[in-house]
Amino acid sequence: MSDREVERGSGVAVWRQIGEALAEDIRNKLYQPGEQLPPEPELATRFAVNRHTIRRAMGELELSGLVRIEQGRGTFVQEHAIDYAIGRRTRFSQNLAAQGMRGRTEIIGCQELRAPEIARHLGLARTAPVLHVQMLGRAEARTIDVAEHYFDPKRFPGIDEVLRAQQSVSRALAQFGIADYTRKWSRITAAMPSAPVARLLNQPKTRPVLQVEALNVDIDGAPVQYSVTRFAGDWVQLTVADSD
Repeated sequence: MSDREVERGSGVAVWRQIGEALAEDIRNKLYQPGEQLPPEPELATRFAVNRHTIRRAMGELELSGLVRIEQGRGTFVQEHAIDYAIGRRTRFSQNLAAQGMRGRTEIIGCQELRAPEIARHLGLARTAPVLHVQMLGRAEARTIDVAEHYFDPKRFPGIDEVLRAQQSVSRALAQFGIADYTRKWSRITAAMPSAPVARLLNQPKTRPVLQVEALNVDIDGAPVQYSVTRFAGDWVQLTVADSD
């Protein structure tokens, strides 16, 4: 543990000095990736400050990407990023299995709506309804992405229930006779998350996410799924493959 002492009246804010001391501990591997830092009362005693000062220091460490704060659980040293491959056959579970991790998805919302631009991507009339399914993607215990999937409800009636049962887009589409599908295009950008997305990813809304907009097509080239997936930027590293 760093023996750096807090110097009051030094011209450097106390909370910043505390943050630098803890960052030094993390860089020196005194706290390993994924390990929980001491609770606020213990740190407040160590640095002889109040808990508000500790929270300010932790908030800055989170903004820097060194730690993550999980409400109700505590503060943890940030783990290394997961490599997530984007290619012609991008599959969530396969991406994680290749790294020895278990992935799973969870539906958190579903509604039929009218969205002319999305309908166009799916090859539908602008006034046609589309089915919007919001899903969380998890790697082990972490939520690594929030995905908005869109389908043609006439071509895939009841696909939301199939997704709930299968917990996999690939397996769900297979039940509708789509044995294989490929990525026609992807668009990757950095974006600021909305407050709900930041909350679901358990990160500050001031930290950017990696946003992947994509269109998947069947073997005949017909659209089957349009999606916008927002990845936690400090947990996921996107790699783009030329081919699969």
